[in-house]
Parts: sequence; structure tokens; C-alpha cells
Amino acid sequence: VELAESGGGTVQPGGSLRLSCAASGFDFSTYQMLWVRQAPEKGLEWVAGIDRSGGATKYADSVKGRFTISRDNAKNRLYLQLDNLKTDDTARYFCVAGAAVYGPRGQGTQVTVSA
Repeated sequence: VELAESGGGTVQPGGSLRLSCAASGFDFSTYQMLWVRQAPEKGLEWVAGIDRSGGATKYADSVKGRFTISRDNAKNRLYLQLDNLKTDDTARYFCVAGAAVYGPRGQGTQVTVSA
């Protein structure tokens, strides 16, 4: 399993980013996928999940209505659209293969929200 996240950066509160996760080494279309994040000195936090087809999604209450998870099975890509970002969203974001928060993940991409 190989996962590579990209798209992070520094934005002001209220801004937007689109994270991308390139997957390889496994049959992407047969895996549920997650986005999780880790803020400084905190544990992993589940952010969003999507089923194998992309037809069902779930979100943590803290991001519901602001973040959108999606996938493109033809491109082996997972996405996370982050809108109306808040300073509390500052964290390193990881995509995870499977349904477990501590499953295989990449190196992550840093999102910093700061005025």
C-alpha cells in the first residue's frame, strides 16, 4: 500500500484548500478510505470516510458542512475539499486505506490556518 498526500498549505481563516491522495500498490476501488488529521501534541482524529464506490460519506461533527470527501476510482485518487477553514483545523492530514484510523497511511500534508 502506497499513499501520497498533497495540497496542503497555509491559509487565512475562512479560506479553502483541496487535498489529494494518490494511491498505488493495492486495488483502490475495493477499499473504504478515510481522512484523518493530527494536530500538534494531539492524537489522530478521524475527519471523514467514504465507501468503495463514493456513494456514501461520513464526517466528524467538527467538519460537517465545511469539508467534502470524494474519490475517483479511475484515477486511484482520494480528495478532501476544505472550505471555511478555522484555526482549529490546523493539523497534518493523512489519507488512510481501509476503515481503521490507524490503518496504512502516507506521510501526510500540512494544513495551517492562521491570520
